[in-house]
Amino acid sequence: MNRQAQAVIMLLFGGAILRASIGDLYLRYVKEGLRPFLIGAGILLVAAAVMTLWYELRPPRKPSPADTDASHGQVSAPTVTAASAAALPAGAFATSTLKHDPAASDAAGQRASDSDAAGKNAAGKGAAGQGGVAVLEDADEHGHAHDHEPRIGWLLILPVLGLLLVTPPALGSYAAGQAGSVLTAQNSDSDYAALPAGDPVDVTLLDYASRAVFDAGRSLTGRHLRLTGFVTPGPDGQPMLARMVLSCCAADGRPIKVGLAGEGPAGVAADTWVQIIGTYSDKVGTDPVNNAKVPFLQVTSWQEITPPKQQYE
Repeated sequence: MNRQAQAVIMLLFGGAILRASIGDLYLRYVKEGLRPFLIGAGILLVAAAVMTLWYELRPPRKPSPADTDASHGQVSAPTVTAASAAALPAGAFATSTLKHDPAASDAAGQRASDSDAAGKNAAGKGAAGQGGVAVLEDADEHGHAHDHEPRIGWLLILPVLGLLLVTPPALGSYAAGQAGSVLTAQNSDSDYAALPAGDPVDVTLLDYASRAVFDAGRSLTGRHLRLTGFVTPGPDGQPMLARMVLSCCAADGRPIKVGLAGEGPAGVAADTWVQIIGTYSDKVGTDPVNNAKVPFLQVTSWQEITPPKQQYE
């Protein structure tokens, strides 16, 4: 792929990053704290692409008056040395102007005496001799080598356009069903602080699951709790509450799952976001994907909600 195609792809990719970072779209890919880094990366890509396009598309440099006077009426001849003489076919020296170099003269004599070997050597090195001029490189006025790569490289623009034109959904119930619960001993805390005041009190799914499993619900007992997540089908077909937890980006996202006891959102479609108020339940299930423990919540009431801006924990 030539430099112009590469620059266009960099420009579009940098623009896609900036477009996602300026709004809330980036939250579907990475955690909120990575926004400054995305903006910086997008600016660098756009700047590099603009500079590359300017360098490639700028007009040819006009010769200065001094260059014109120095070269007026003169025809420069190719310089042939010992290294380049071996690449020229026999007979090329009749019309070439040779640099006064004994090594080059010896090479010329050898080439004239053995034309067959010279032809094979010239073909192997990719050189050609026409009228005594060896074409070593096809270059433009800037000294840039011309690219002859196939134009199919421009098809790499298509996935970049996809980032600009298509808005993918956040990870949901399908991803939650394919991955095991993130609740492991690494999430445990030997000293769980008391929940803040409020009735009900907002608790994240990861915090509720950790307190329910590793603290036996001691800090949850006697409190009304409000949890927010999307509906995902459980192993028995009953609805569960889930949310994706990110370490860095969506590629490493894993679900945290909470079972629902009582009158939960039965019959609600998967990926529907709900807000549930309930109390601690000592019932504990098992995630069939990785055998992690899945705590339950005793549902008191629930309602459908609009998906939040930040859908990951």
